[in-house]
Amino acid sequence: MTVSRRTFLKQTSAAGLAGLVLPYSSHDTDNAQVQTVTGPIAPEQMGLTFSHEHVLVDFIGANQVSPDRYNADAAFEKALPYLEKLKQLGTQTFVECTPNYLGRDVRLLERLAEASGLQILTNTGLYGARNGIFLPDYVSQETPQQLAQRWIKEFEAGIDGTGIRPGFIKIGVNNGPLVDYDRKLVEAAALTHRETGLTIAIHTGDAAAAMEEIEIVQRANVHPSALIWVHAQGKGYENHLKAAKQGARVELYGVSEKRYVDHAQQTQALKEAGFLDQVLVSCDAGWYHVGEPNGGQYRSHAVLLEKFVPELKKQGFTEAEVDQLLVKNPAQAFPIRKRLM
Repeated sequence: MTVSRRTFLKQTSAAGLAGLVLPYSSHDTDNAQVQTVTGPIAPEQMGLTFSHEHVLVDFIGANQVSPDRYNADAAFEKALPYLEKLKQLGTQTFVECTPNYLGRDVRLLERLAEASGLQILTNTGLYGARNGIFLPDYVSQETPQQLAQRWIKEFEAGIDGTGIRPGFIKIGVNNGPLVDYDRKLVEAAALTHRETGLTIAIHTGDAAAAMEEIEIVQRANVHPSALIWVHAQGKGYENHLKAAKQGARVELYGVSEKRYVDHAQQTQALKEAGFLDQVLVSCDAGWYHVGEPNGGQYRSHAVLLEKFVPELKKQGFTEAEVDQLLVKNPAQAFPIRKRLM
């Protein structure tokens, strides 16, 4: 029996999303590619992937951020040994999540990709978390459609005249309920996805904001599988399940020397619930701190492989399950394809 979308959603809502994942129609699946700063690759070429990292960040604020505030050569020298170590450990792809007006430097990323041998992704989008201090003034004046056109232009023509194209959308929002500019960013991201097929990664304040994001993208006819709930760690097992049941990807970032055991336990819980294929993990490590002497303290990304993976195996993860988490899941999350309701 064929069930209409409206009937399906009504029944699913009434059932409390009891283990159901909303269906979607995927476009351009046969030729889907992953866009890196040095060009497109096939999803199966991603290999072992760090899904959320940084090499340079500037927290000065949108009104003062500028490439004149740092020496790109110094940043390159600071970051390169850490990326080379990841390559030596078997890493193939590095998703760099620094947005525009927070220190995004795509030329620096291109140099690091060529020198390290890593495949590096950059992003389009804007970061509204921390009460909007990293948002340029034009955000308050423009509509979601106008913001989306800016991001679509970067995808089509390249970033800042470089020809380097973004591989995903990165935005950030505050705690829920979302304020006007937060909702505007999510709506703009959904519109950009509808036009480009770029995956949407949202740094999210709390679970209430995550649920609101899912509602917004669905109203824009974008399936939740296009959405990565970034910063989901510590936001509650039931909330992880609620997002995953609707199709969203749950990213547990912030793996560190102090927190890798807790992250492994949260990953284990999602595996036991049957949602391991929707989980992404990463360190959110690095980075060259603009404004600090010699770029400040750079935190190694390698703890993911040196501490977190052994902990997973200690908890009973098989090699195939680790491969699912670090290879197969990113290869499903980042290909450029339109995921519509």
